Amino acid sequence: MEMGKGQAIEIEQICFPPNEACSAKMMRERIETAPELFLVAVDRSTGKIAGFLNGLSTSEYSFRDEFFTDASLYDPNGKNIMLLGLDVLPEYRRQGLAREIMFQYLRREREKERSIVFLTCSQSKVKMYKKLGFTDRGIADSTWGGEQWHEMTCVIG
Repeated sequence: MEMGKGQAIEIEQICFPPNEACSAKMMRERIETAPELFLVAVDRSTGKIAGFLNGLSTSEYSFRDEFFTDASLYDPNGKNIMLLGLDVLPEYRRQGLAREIMFQYLRREREKERSIVFLTCSQSKVKMYKKLGFTDRGIADSTWGGEQWHEMTCVIG
């Protein structure tokens, strides 16, 4: 798992600009606090991580910036999931990997009897997430990284 931790940290830095990327310290905390809320896609030919999705379970119903920075907000019995990052390395993009990771993640969390999955995304990603079954709730309260985000939800339970 230690190697995977390092890969996840590195992938996060590649996939997101510095003002949006999760810090190495925070990624370690997420992995240690809620490893079951990560879903990792591994390239079978190399054994390396191609992409991953991670989040925290909670009983809250609104996405706030603190979910990005405070792993103690994790509630293992929470019925909702705040998705914190969908990361796919550039060389694996445009092959349906993000869609498959999201599909498998939602299926898995539905089986755990979760209710709603939340995420925030830029305007440019709204259409993609709508195709994945999410509803755009408009401009989010989150201003993570000094950006404007859309809050999106997917009811799964």
